[in-house]
Amino acid sequence: MNKRLLLLGALELLWWLITAGIVLAVLSPIHKAMYVWMFQTDNILFVVCLITLTRYIFLLPHTLIAKQQVLKIALMLAMFPLVFHLVDALHNFMVSIENYTFDPMTGHLPAAEKRAIESYLWVEMLFFGAGSIIAGAVFAFRLLISVWRTRNYDTV
Repeated sequence: MNKRLLLLGALELLWWLITAGIVLAVLSPIHKAMYVWMFQTDNILFVVCLITLTRYIFLLPHTLIAKQQVLKIALMLAMFPLVFHLVDALHNFMVSIENYTFDPMTGHLPAAEKRAIESYLWVEMLFFGAGSIIAGAVFAFRLLISVWRTRNYDTV
């Protein structure tokens, strides 16, 4: 059993390293083009939440939390404020861009590069933002099912 926990811990660490690599890959075009990205924290949160929650939705039996009922209930309850925060962050981004456009952030770029990075920012933030919101809601439901299955059938 101890070997299994060690392997699950190593797998979890590997996934976090993969997530960090994806975050760096997603943010590198932004950092190359702009001086300041005022939505960087929200952007990182969107990417990390989408990857991590999606991974837990599909691979829950192969994680460290698979049989920990109290932790699953706590995570399920934590999903409600997290999803509300993600919705608020995505809304703030959309309202900010619609009201003020991208000009304060990308005004220094040449026209072709400016259009390309603005398109990238819009699509990337909407993809990861909406994906993380959906993944948060589905993850809460998946945890509810897992708690019920563990209690009634001793499975995950």
